[in-house]
Amino acid sequence: MATHEARLIGITIDCPFEAAYAFAHVPENFPEWAAGMSSSLHRDGDEWRADTPAGEARVRFSPPNDFGVLDHWVMLPGKPVIHIPLRLIENGTGTQAVFTLYRQPDMCDDDFIRDAAMVCQDLESLKALLERSQPDRDAP
Repeated sequence: MATHEARLIGITIDCPFEAAYAFAHVPENFPEWAAGMSSSLHRDGDEWRADTPAGEARVRFSPPNDFGVLDHWVMLPGKPVIHIPLRLIENGTGTQAVFTLYRQPDMCDDDFIRDAAMVCQDLESLKALLERSQPDRDAP
C-alpha cells in the first residue's frame, strides 16, 4: 500500500474543548459547517447517506469519545474509501482543530489545492459557529 501526500490544516477556536466537541461530534451538525457534507446527510442504520456530485455517498463517523477524534470515512460508489482524520485538541481555554487532508490517487495539483481551500473554509465556519455560541468572556 502506498502512502499519500498529506497536508495538516488547523485553526485555533476560542471555545472550550468540551463545548466544541459536544457540537462537532454530532453528525447532524456537520452540514452546518462542513460544505463537503451535503445538506442531504441522513442516518441509515449505523451509517449515514449524503447526495454528492459523484453519487450517493455512505459516511461512517467515529463513535463519541473523550479524545476529540472526529474521524469519518466516505464511501463513494466504485471508489476506495476516503478516510478523513479530524481532531479537536484542548488548547488552553480554547480548542485546536486539526484536519489531515490526504491527496487521493490520481488527484491533480489543482484539485488538491481546491480541496485544501474547502477544508480551510469549513474550519473557519466551525470556528465562527462555536465562537458565536460562547458567552462574551470579556464582559465584566
